[in-house]
Amino acid sequence: MAHWLYKSEPFKWSWEMQVAAGAKGTHWDGVRNHLAKQQLLAMKTGDRGFFYHSNEGKEIVGIVEVIREAYPDPSDATGKFVMVDLKAVAPLASPVSLAAIKSEPRLAEMALLKYSRLSVQPVTDAEWEIVLEMAGGTR
Repeated sequence: MAHWLYKSEPFKWSWEMQVAAGAKGTHWDGVRNHLAKQQLLAMKTGDRGFFYHSNEGKEIVGIVEVIREAYPDPSDATGKFVMVDLKAVAPLASPVSLAAIKSEPRLAEMALLKYSRLSVQPVTDAEWEIVLEMAGGTR
């Protein structure tokens, strides 16, 4: 299983909104970056990812799961971009802030720090475990 990080501005789509979507989940659309598109295309059903509140909060707040692999994003008039469907799995016991991630030497190479503008990012298995440790697990 691969791991990912999905960034969303809470005023547009928050963790609470993702949770409210329930088991049917929702699509992750609007990605218009070719590198992020490649990440979406690599995702498989069952892959898990961190849900990150960007701009407001700047923290990882929960875990989501891919429930539908990449398919055309109808909001893209060019037909070049794709989306996946995600469902909420669990909130983190304690959110993990960007400041905490920056202060953890074992996360110095994390994509969140190196490619801060990328909305969909890979997370290594080691990074996944470290962030979960920092969060105290899930609720």
